[in-house]
Amino acid sequence: MAIDKKENIKIIPLGGLEDIGMNITVIEYEDSIIIVDCGLAFPDDDMLGIDLVVPDITYLQENRSKIKGFVITHGHEDHIGALPYVLKEINAPIYATRLTMGIIEGKLKEHPLKPVKKKVIKYGQSINLGAFRIEFIRVNHSIGDASALAIHTPAGVIVHTGDFKIDYTPVFGDVMDLAKFADLGRKGVLAMMCDSTNALRPGFTMSEKTVGKTFDNIFTEHASHRLIIATFASNVDRVQQIINSAHKFGRKVVLEGRSMVNIITVADELGYLQIPENTLIKTEEMKNYTDEQLVLITTGSQGESMAALSRMAASIHKKVKIKPSDVVVFSSSPIPGNEKAVSKVMNELALQGANIIFQDTHVSGHACQEEIKLLYSLVKPKYSIPVHGEFRHLKAQADLVANMGWDKENIIVMKSGNVLSIGQEGAEIIGQVQAGAVLVDGLGIGDVGNIVLRDRQNLAENGIIVVVLTLEKKSNQVMAGPDIVSRGFVYVRESEDLIEEARKIVEAAVEECMKKKVVDWGKIKLVIRETLSDYLWKKMRRSPMILPIIMEVE
Repeated sequence: MAIDKKENIKIIPLGGLEDIGMNITVIEYEDSIIIVDCGLAFPDDDMLGIDLVVPDITYLQENRSKIKGFVITHGHEDHIGALPYVLKEINAPIYATRLTMGIIEGKLKEHPLKPVKKKVIKYGQSINLGAFRIEFIRVNHSIGDASALAIHTPAGVIVHTGDFKIDYTPVFGDVMDLAKFADLGRKGVLAMMCDSTNALRPGFTMSEKTVGKTFDNIFTEHASHRLIIATFASNVDRVQQIINSAHKFGRKVVLEGRSMVNIITVADELGYLQIPENTLIKTEEMKNYTDEQLVLITTGSQGESMAALSRMAASIHKKVKIKPSDVVVFSSSPIPGNEKAVSKVMNELALQGANIIFQDTHVSGHACQEEIKLLYSLVKPKYSIPVHGEFRHLKAQADLVANMGWDKENIIVMKSGNVLSIGQEGAEIIGQVQAGAVLVDGLGIGDVGNIVLRDRQNLAENGIIVVVLTLEKKSNQVMAGPDIVSRGFVYVRESEDLIEEARKIVEAAVEECMKKKVVDWGKIKLVIRETLSDYLWKKMRRSPMILPIIMEVE
């Protein structure tokens, strides 16, 4: 349906669709823009050397004057991790609940930024940003203070669920505010942007409290062993349950990993954790206790190479050495794409004799099908917009909602960069803006693109050969070389005949250039590259990167 009503608003996801992570959505009306979340993603296996992936914010830079603020649903990295990078370009106020803001503040301290306005919002409180009024609604998730958003716009109310599950027995705080969602549904909701992560899973997600019973059983069964439990640093409720079990069984708790220490410190200071007195000890104090008196809570449940557990597994952790009697518990499920890294860490731990437990020690923080259906039944939105997930997750939610009776024309599965114009008269995708991944490598942001990645992949797969020769300035006669240096291609000391033959091939090619009186160094380099490449392919069926270097003498 063609629509051009003035009161229509635009919804533009710049990330978070088709992949897990990097959640960021623009909601725009005339001269007002709000940004819901600002997350990062972790690199794929083929992104060699890349540390983080953040969203392309070209559209925000082009519309900087319209931006009223960032509205953050919760404190997970895939929703807040890109803030330090984006705020360097877009200095706009941040609105979030108390724990979420505490984690954000800790993250921003690590980056040199101009002062940023930050405002802590309570559940039920509304804020006015330009043409929008935004209300924060309590939901349950695997981190405290998670929120859904009711965004009141000139076109109608948009409900953004953030990440959620319905947990009737939460570890901390109250049950999700289902009454508020029902109230919004009675008054009328234009659209709901709903978490799709578990849309393929039938039934309900189990309560976080069920993991507490599992921990009690583990502590009982392994009473004489040191326990090392790996989980997400941001899963504060999980850490609380580990601490509860440790206190019940008379164990001291050690926190390992920078992000674990930072987030748990913030949660403790803000009152989101109850840690019994004299339960936490420093790593240096472990020597004062026996194995059965200790439990370590550590980062590294996803196999991250520099996380504390990975360093323990590789025997490079400075303070903790794995013992054959250790019991290591993985209290998380591998994020899609991390399976190999997790398996590698498990194997390294097993080689050192550790007993590994990874079943029944985790429950998801995301809603399964019955919870999604319940929320749609309460909110009754005119339009369904699945968000947060790979395409198969978005499609699963779309099918679920269609089976509940929604018109398929009112279920909109979007891609990152799509511009959705939506209002009471209709909804359609009217365009596309620049969106995608910006790669962070060390201090460089966006300076590594597809060409650099392709070169890195080529180097990793085939290695490099450097050809060095010296030419006389006036005559172009060869004064020294050619010398051949190999890295990642063959081991030179065991391939002297091959290297010598390659040197002769290059020498002949250069002599041929001299006979033809070729003076353009670019052409000489091209001849060297092509001649040597042909020889190596015929000889070895390999295509290393060939880098000719020509030096000049008077």
